[in-house]
Amino acid sequence: MALTRLRAGTALIGSIADARIPASAVSQHAQSFDDNKLVNDISTLALREASNNDRASYNTNSSYIDVFQDASGIDTTTNAVRNDNEYVSSFFTSYGTASYETGDRTSIYTVTVENASNYNGSITTGSIDGSFGENNTNAWYFSDTAVNSSRFIRFDLGSGNSKIYQGIREYSNPDFNVSYGNWEIRASNNATDWTTLKSSFEWVNGFGNNPGSHEWSNTTPYRYIELRGVSGTDTSSRWHTEFEFKVLPLIEGVSATGNFTGTTITAPSSVSSMGAIITYQDQAGTNALNTDIVLQLSADGGSNYSTATLTALPDFSTGIKMAKVNDLAVTAGTNLKYKISFANQSDGVKEARIRGVSLQY
Repeated sequence: MALTRLRAGTALIGSIADARIPASAVSQHAQSFDDNKLVNDISTLALREASNNDRASYNTNSSYIDVFQDASGIDTTTNAVRNDNEYVSSFFTSYGTASYETGDRTSIYTVTVENASNYNGSITTGSIDGSFGENNTNAWYFSDTAVNSSRFIRFDLGSGNSKIYQGIREYSNPDFNVSYGNWEIRASNNATDWTTLKSSFEWVNGFGNNPGSHEWSNTTPYRYIELRGVSGTDTSSRWHTEFEFKVLPLIEGVSATGNFTGTTITAPSSVSSMGAIITYQDQAGTNALNTDIVLQLSADGGSNYSTATLTALPDFSTGIKMAKVNDLAVTAGTNLKYKISFANQSDGVKEARIRGVSLQY
């Protein structure tokens, strides 16, 4: 029986010498592994967990999550606003021209006066109806002369209503120069937390003229506005007949276009491709991905953006849709950022609300 000569250094059992099997002989039987489905599932779970627990934006070594619980994850906005109901939409606000309200406003305001007496009419009618200076008709006065914080005249627009107040005019009768102590003007949205609009001033009959006025700078809407006593004394010889407020109109609406960007995320190493999942809502109409909602990603701090081709995924929840992009090539860098743009938006016709963003890197 012939013996096989063994070459020195060759293993006898369980191994084959290096480079004896070509790589193609191995790779032709190996199946490639695509981790995108796994990554997308993890991103979806992260969005759901953040939504359920009202989490602020955060990032890990390989992902970033924001469900707009607050505005901390938003960098810039152009005709786009984060709503307190935790979404971002194409929206604009502007202001008209401030002017004094006149005419009958008894159905708009509820008036409360502390430490007051009536004279020939109700306080509510006499202080906000526009029919002033007619022989003291519908006038009223304070029942004592001490001016302090327990004395106030409060105007309430009612639940869900607010206005931007920038001034007040007061009418009194008779028309002569009488001091009624020191007062302040303040505003609130809950009748507990107050903001001073006009600090302590001396209230002179008709605010110095008939009518006199006080004005201030303010762009915050409030439900309540009131005059509250500070110090001094007044006299019962004066009759208040009317108040008018200078109101700044707030103009709001859906902008046809707009965009917003996320804050810059620092990656642990250079990134040349990125992915993302977004959740969104068709508040009105049907928004087309990549046309009405456009996602762009950047790894160099927004200097260069790559535009994604978003693909629809199964709904995130009832009424909340979801879309994804994987392995989008970007200019390499470590400063990661996203930009979402709106187009073709119209009030009540087509309105998109972005509910969440998850970056993958």
